[in-house]
Amino acid sequence: MIAPVRVQGEEAAGEIVGGIQDLNSLGDLDVIIVARGGGSLEDLWAFNEEAVARAVAGSKVPVISAVGHETDWTIADFVADLRAPTPSGAAELVVEEKEAVAELVADLYDRLKRVVIQRIARHRERVDSLARRRVLQDPTRPVRDLERRLDDLTIRLAAGLTAARREARHRALLATNSLLSRSPLARISSTATLLEQLDGRLHSGIRHSGERMRHRLRTAVGQLDSLSPLAVLRRGYSLTRLPSGEIVRSGRQVGPGSEVEVLLHEGTLGARVIEVRERDDRPQV
Repeated sequence: MIAPVRVQGEEAAGEIVGGIQDLNSLGDLDVIIVARGGGSLEDLWAFNEEAVARAVAGSKVPVISAVGHETDWTIADFVADLRAPTPSGAAELVVEEKEAVAELVADLYDRLKRVVIQRIARHRERVDSLARRRVLQDPTRPVRDLERRLDDLTIRLAAGLTAARREARHRALLATNSLLSRSPLARISSTATLLEQLDGRLHSGIRHSGERMRHRLRTAVGQLDSLSPLAVLRRGYSLTRLPSGEIVRSGRQVGPGSEVEVLLHEGTLGARVIEVRERDDRPQV
């Protein structure tokens, strides 16, 4: 199919765009070749026009650009689906591609045929295998198997329900006990019991502590009593003091005629020193 148009000059771009549109309108073309022979840059300028570039790029049918010689480049070459070095090269590309497609179709047909044959053979083997199964020879067998499976599932379901009820009761009992233990009344009762225990422990501790303290007090009183001068006086000794209150420990502290106070276990004696003796009982004036 040839769409003859001008390929150079002022009206060339419009005719090229129209030819591409006309060929697209046919709807049954495999490829469009946009081509012309070689020439100068001015001769090839129509293929650099924006309208031509947009028509080539927007073509629904694949476009091969074959403008000029191999060394010539135009904008149409860059927007086309494929660039051929020359118009004759474009024709060779199309023919080679057609032959390659034909070979590919033949190869795909052979492969499809082999696949279909193999699939038919597998399905035949499967049908034969299924025909030999007992389920087809004894149609009631699957029903009996399903009945046995149904009975087994019924027994398992009943056992499961019993276990589930038992588990639910156990969990409910645990939850009830937990709620009772956390209720205010239970806490009050528990706290009251604890308070009674603590009160008993407190009284017991106070009693034992008092007994220990009384024992320690008696011990301390006994120790103090044993160290007290009054205890010494109770054994028959006496204590002599000067009127100033100073304890007389030596005969050199007094002389004849000195007034002293003698402390006894029971009562006090006012006395005057008549004489002072040394320990060897020799009189001293």
